[in-house]
Amino acid sequence: MVKICCIGAGYVGGPTMAVIALKCPSVEVAVVDISAPRINAWNSDQLPIYEPGLDDVVKECRGRNLFFSTDVEKHVFEADIVFVSVNTPTKTQGLGAGKAADLTYWESAARVIADVSKSNKIVVEKSTVPVKTAEAIEKILTHNSKGIKFQILSNPEFLAEGTAIKDLFNPDRVLIGGRETPEGQKAIQALKDVYAHWVPEDRILTTNLWSAELSKLAANAFLAQRISSVNAMSALCEATGANISQVAYAVGTDSRIGPKFLNGSVGFGGSCFQKDILNLVYICECNGLPEVAEYWKQVIKINDYQKSRFVNRVVASMFNTVSSKKIAILGFAFKKDTGDTRETPAIDVCKGLLGDKARLSIYDPQVTEDQIQRDLTMKKFDWDHPLHLQPMSPTTVKQVTVVWDAYEATKDAHGICILTEWDEFKTLDYQRIYEGMQKPAFVFDGRNIVDAEKLREIGFIVYAIGKPLDAWLKDMPAIA
Repeated sequence: MVKICCIGAGYVGGPTMAVIALKCPSVEVAVVDISAPRINAWNSDQLPIYEPGLDDVVKECRGRNLFFSTDVEKHVFEADIVFVSVNTPTKTQGLGAGKAADLTYWESAARVIADVSKSNKIVVEKSTVPVKTAEAIEKILTHNSKGIKFQILSNPEFLAEGTAIKDLFNPDRVLIGGRETPEGQKAIQALKDVYAHWVPEDRILTTNLWSAELSKLAANAFLAQRISSVNAMSALCEATGANISQVAYAVGTDSRIGPKFLNGSVGFGGSCFQKDILNLVYICECNGLPEVAEYWKQVIKINDYQKSRFVNRVVASMFNTVSSKKIAILGFAFKKDTGDTRETPAIDVCKGLLGDKARLSIYDPQVTEDQIQRDLTMKKFDWDHPLHLQPMSPTTVKQVTVVWDAYEATKDAHGICILTEWDEFKTLDYQRIYEGMQKPAFVFDGRNIVDAEKLREIGFIVYAIGKPLDAWLKDMPAIA
């Protein structure tokens, strides 16, 4: 029986291993993590992450051929294949601060593997890592190997949160990179055999190590670039009276471009896009490619510009001050169908409004008050470190209340900011909301999900990203 161990029970490790266990009943899968609360949650009815379909998969396999444990050493010792799926946050200090990936957790995982292994193992990089990480990991393993042979593979994940289970069941591609040696090829084949239980052969791509590592960063950079491209156009649409939805549709019907990732919005978020691009920028700089680094930096600059432009639009529309005004924030997660708030544009928008002394009432169907307060008090990049290493936040933001109902959030508010495209926000009773708000009542739609014309008929002043401006807004230009 093949035994697989995955170090790291987060957004990648948990769902990926659960699906491997489901699709490969003859493989024993153990997910290990040093965080006892996280492992306890995986072993309970309340899983630590929200992902449609995940509960069913875990419940079917847990205790049969899927196990969650804090005994890292035991399971690494027993495993034939060890996946490493630990965080690779952006460094906050020292060399490469603000750009380079921090490989502290990766290195300690590699050292554990070297220390406890008594048999040959295949070690698989599952975390998003900088190009050439495999080389560093190989050095740690071989220098501590006591004669044991390790093969390193890169098997980056291409999951989208909110559809992770669907993506795992039916992936566009599975990418496996390894050494171009007989041992390396044998290791690639062993991992290929696992995925081949349910993934068609032609969707399992094999490359060398560096190509696999770089492909993940490149894919995320391309996706983020599309979002920044459409958002740059959205600013021009507002200035000229064009409509970003119509422009994006016209552009997306070109089969060379395609329609995906062309929605104008308040900006991209999530744990990977910004981190991976910063990482790419750093790698380019380290390899003497400043022009390439500069090119990718622009993707993040436009994303930051879009968020600050949104805040400026809110403030300018409301007579240039939101001081002491209640503003309802609908949605805090970085996208719908996930409770994940990592790098969500809502953080910068809320901080911008708080900087102007607004009072915020926040509602998100999946995000807890504790998480929201944490996000609003934490420094940039702190979120990506394990909970026990994050600064404890005794301070809560006084001007923020978190409520569990959209109607409660909007009561007596001067304005509404829609920051996540949750389906329920499309079907709210906006007539009822309007009646309970201060007048003039504003809606700032950061996701283009509401029917702006209907809202205007009710009496709202509506700002939608990249759409022709209300007469009111034209008179109140947003100074960027």
